[in-house]
Amino acid sequence: MNFDFSDELLQLRDQARRFLTDRCPPAVPRRILDTDEPYAADLWRDIAEMGWTGAAIPEEYGGVGLGRLAICVLAEELGRAVAPVPFSSSVYLATEAILQFGSEQQKQTWLPKLAAGDVIGTFALAERPGSFDPAKLTASVSNGRLTGMKLAVPDGDIADIAIVATRSGLHLVDLNGAGVTREPVATFDPTRSHARISFSAAPVDTLPNADIRRLLDYAAVPMAFEQLGLSQAALDMANAYAKERYAFGRPIGSFQGIKHKIADMYIQVELARSNAYYGAWAVHTDAAELPVAACVARIAACEAGWFVTKENIQTHGGMGFTWQMDCHLYYRRAKLLSLALGGAREWKHRLISELRARNTLLEAA
Repeated sequence: MNFDFSDELLQLRDQARRFLTDRCPPAVPRRILDTDEPYAADLWRDIAEMGWTGAAIPEEYGGVGLGRLAICVLAEELGRAVAPVPFSSSVYLATEAILQFGSEQQKQTWLPKLAAGDVIGTFALAERPGSFDPAKLTASVSNGRLTGMKLAVPDGDIADIAIVATRSGLHLVDLNGAGVTREPVATFDPTRSHARISFSAAPVDTLPNADIRRLLDYAAVPMAFEQLGLSQAALDMANAYAKERYAFGRPIGSFQGIKHKIADMYIQVELARSNAYYGAWAVHTDAAELPVAACVARIAACEAGWFVTKENIQTHGGMGFTWQMDCHLYYRRAKLLSLALGGAREWKHRLISELRARNTLLEAA
């Protein structure tokens, strides 16, 4: 049995890797770190022209119609390149929310613009530090107007629309419209900008029958692939350095301590890959196992991202801690993505709840 992607998607992966190697070398995220640019707008335009932003959008709405597996493939390569673009916010979250829960009119209005990259979307969820609880959200909608505040909204300073979570569901808000105030927020990784957004009677367009948990499950899988990509890149970087760096007349990779370190990194990456593929299957087939698959993919990816990027720095020794080396680019992104959609601890609690619920059903049967 072959668990790999189709030949068409493998070709897409190879194409994406070549494109990002050429158009997004480490100099691009470094440029965002060193300047006031919130994201690489030129790279984003090129990505949209390649059709990536519309990969999962059906052709009838202006997309390419490759499906959600294509998003997983692209996410891994964008993670590998540490691309400073709002792909996750706009594609995994805003586009997915409209695809799943939007009315026909909402799809006709927004999906072609999102597919073309003319509009950047985001997802506004967090209102306070700590775990996510839909019952504790304070942002509210009354008479078609939204009031409240969202903290650290990813790409919230550059997005055109936001899917905002409230206790009553999901609502689409024009961030360039009335009643919206945005304030940039400094984070651990400036190559992915964030903003605090305040809503004061801002007009909303409600997404019917929306399910916040379901949206998070679907977004968790491509997010895991993005984390997998950056983990693999950090592993490759450490492996290459261990082969070329000499100490005492030998490559440092020949020393047992370095061998064991890189072997542990490899194990973490492959474990994350296995769970990410399980999540991709669940997303692609809309399987009943999706909540569990999303949890394990998210947990494994968070743990691999943290461990591998940290050990990459250690493998490089004292040089690994310097600004001149690229190690910190992967470490920053890994730490940032480990907090997106809720941290690993929250997904572990969710996994326990899902397994308990499953066992209860089995016992009842």
